[in-house]
Amino acid sequence: MQFDTYKSGFVAIIGRPNVGKSTFLNKVVGKKVAIMSDKPQTTRNKILGIVTTDDYQIAFTDTPGIHKPKTLLQERMVNASYDSVRGVDAVIFMTTPVKKVLKGDEIILSNLKNARIPVFLVINKVDQLKKFNDIDLTISKYIDLYPFSGVFPISVLNDINVDKLFEAIKTVLPFGPKYYPDEMISDHNEKFLISELIREKILNATKEEVPHSIAVTVDLMKNNEDNPEYLDIFATIYVERDSQKKIIIGHNGDMIKSIKEKSIPDIKHLLDMRKIHLDLWVKVKKDWKDRPNDLRNLGYGEENI
Repeated sequence: MQFDTYKSGFVAIIGRPNVGKSTFLNKVVGKKVAIMSDKPQTTRNKILGIVTTDDYQIAFTDTPGIHKPKTLLQERMVNASYDSVRGVDAVIFMTTPVKKVLKGDEIILSNLKNARIPVFLVINKVDQLKKFNDIDLTISKYIDLYPFSGVFPISVLNDINVDKLFEAIKTVLPFGPKYYPDEMISDHNEKFLISELIREKILNATKEEVPHSIAVTVDLMKNNEDNPEYLDIFATIYVERDSQKKIIIGHNGDMIKSIKEKSIPDIKHLLDMRKIHLDLWVKVKKDWKDRPNDLRNLGYGEENI
C-alpha cells in the first residue's frame, strides 16, 4: 500500500439527541452498528463505525446526544461526546432544519471553538421541509456562530447529498495506513452489539421512564450442545424497579416474547447466522444509573462509555 496515496482518518459525529447521527453511521457503514429509536439518549456509548475501500478508510465515531445531564450515567454520556473530538481529523456537527439556533446547539458549538480541525455543518432531515430552499434560514443562523469548513443539507433517509458530504470529508483526511482490518466494521465486540440490538427493541416497545431505566448485558454465547447449528445467547435485561420488571415481562410474558422475536432477525444479520436461540432474563438493580460500581459492571464505566 502506498501511504502517499491512501487516505485514512477519524471523524466524530456530534450533536443533540435525535438528529440522525446513528442513522447516518449505519448508512455509511452498510450494517447496523448503532441502534436507533425516537427516544432521547438512545446512544449511550461512543460507537465506532469503520468504512474501508481501496482508496480510503474512515473511522466514524457516533456519540451520545448532548443534553443537560440528570444522572451520573447521563453526565458520563455528555463527557464522552465532548471527548470524542480529541485526536480526530474532522467533526460532523449534525442538526436539523430549525428557524432559530437551539440552545443545546449553541453550547456544543461553543465547546468546539478550540477544536482547530475541520468542522462540517450537516443539516439532516431536509426531506421534511416543504421547500428545499427553506433550509437557507437554518444555514444563515448557524454560519454566524461558527466558521464551518463546509455546509451540507442532507437526508440520510432519502440519500440526499450524503455522497457530497463524503467527498468533502475525504479531502481533509491525511494520507496514511489503514488502522483497522478490512473486514472490521466496529470497535465493539459482538456481545456489546447484540446487547444494543436487544435494548433497541425495548426502547421502541416502552415509554415514559422505562426506556431510560434499561440496561442489557449478554452473559454467554455458545454453540448448542445438542444441535451445533444453533448459537445459544443468554442475556439479562436490568431495570431499576419491580414495576418496570413487570412491564418488560408483560401480561403472560407477551412483552418479553415480542422483544425476543424482534431481536433475533437483527442478531442473525449481524452475525451472518441462520439459527439462533435467545434466552432473556429480567433483573432489578435499583438506581443503577447513579451507582459507579453498577455503571462499570453494566458497561458504562468512564473508561468504556
